[in-house]
Amino acid sequence: MTAIIDYDAGNIKSVEKALLHLGEDAVITRDREVILKADRVILPGVGSFGDAMEKLHFYGLTEVIGEVVQRGIPFLGICLGLQLMFERSEESPGVLGLGLLKGEILRIPDEGGIKIPHIGWNSLSFPRQGRLFQGIGESAGEEAYVYFVHSYYLKAKDADIVAATTEYGTLIHAAVEKDNLFACQFHPEKSSDTGLKILKNFISV
Repeated sequence: MTAIIDYDAGNIKSVEKALLHLGEDAVITRDREVILKADRVILPGVGSFGDAMEKLHFYGLTEVIGEVVQRGIPFLGICLGLQLMFERSEESPGVLGLGLLKGEILRIPDEGGIKIPHIGWNSLSFPRQGRLFQGIGESAGEEAYVYFVHSYYLKAKDADIVAATTEYGTLIHAAVEKDNLFACQFHPEKSSDTGLKILKNFISV
């Protein structure tokens, strides 16, 4: 069973729908015991970094997430969920993130006539073959396109955790993996067959 953390953020139902489509038992919850008994946990979301951290603290979910990570339960952050896993964001100065991984969230540079927010399909490159991307992209002999909606992007401190990148005005760390931690800046639940394969790989970890 996969627990999807409910902290009043958007886009949660679409993640549940994608998991159910894959035949995975999924529950949207903020109940500590349900989350800790899950086989894996997803932190999805769209919205503001500062507002999201406030909600996570309000519902006591920061401590629960810490326990999930400590117990080695596979944990996936999606879009805003990825950003919250890191230390800080330019979107909300002074607000500390979950700090599960080292790095910061920066605003996409408004240069070269690109539109912000970045909304649309971009291809991924793979600095290393992560577990989320088995049978996808270069390993499958084809380009992998996924769907993004964001104005801020990850710059991870440790390049070794970066599993996928994309280019949009700058080099964007589009996915990371370290031990039981996984995260995607893009939306696998909105990325057609490629995205479903990524989610299937996660629930097979």
